[in-house]
This record gives sequence, C-alpha cells and structure tokens, in this order.
Amino acid sequence: MDFFVPSSSNSAQAESVFSSIAQHIAAPSQEKRIHKLQWKHEGEICACEVGESLPEVFRTDEKVLAIFDCGDVFKVCTPSRGAIKFDPIHASKSAVIDVEFFD
Repeated sequence: MDFFVPSSSNSAQAESVFSSIAQHIAAPSQEKRIHKLQWKHEGEICACEVGESLPEVFRTDEKVLAIFDCGDVFKVCTPSRGAIKFDPIHASKSAVIDVEFFD
C-alpha cells in the first residue's frame, strides 16, 4: 500500500502533516513509513493500522494518523494523542509482535 495520512487530499499534504506530527512528538527521521503495528498492551494483543480506529482497549474510536519508530518505542498518533495535543500511545519495542511498512 502507498503511504498516506488520513484526511490528506494529496501526497504533498500527507508529507506535510506527517512531518508536523513527527516534529510535535520529537520523532527522528523515518527511513520507512509504518502502516500497521501489533503489540502486547496490558496483557492484550493490540493492532493498529493507519487510517483505522484504535483498538477498543484505548476507549476511543479515533483514527490512527501515523506510527513512528522512536528508538525503544513506537509512537502511535491520533488527532488527540500526539498529533494535536497530549502524548501519543507508546508501544515498547520489546512488546511488539509485528510491524508492516508502506510500500
């Protein structure tokens, strides 16, 4: 699948939004863009995908805007978790089961 950011109308806007979120959460440069992530969170297996709603355990149906590799953790960003305000969801690399990248 080609890289996108939900609600972006074209690839230039998607790149701009992605860069803005990365700057907001202090993410390093991303060699590859993450499309899907699966990890263990509080004993449950969670999966998230850019453009889809967060898993029920997070008690919101917000769409995932971007997922960043930030060293020891992955940061999952939604409009109110990392993109505009508050902290993103953290998935420790030691708890990660699978990572899928955009083409």
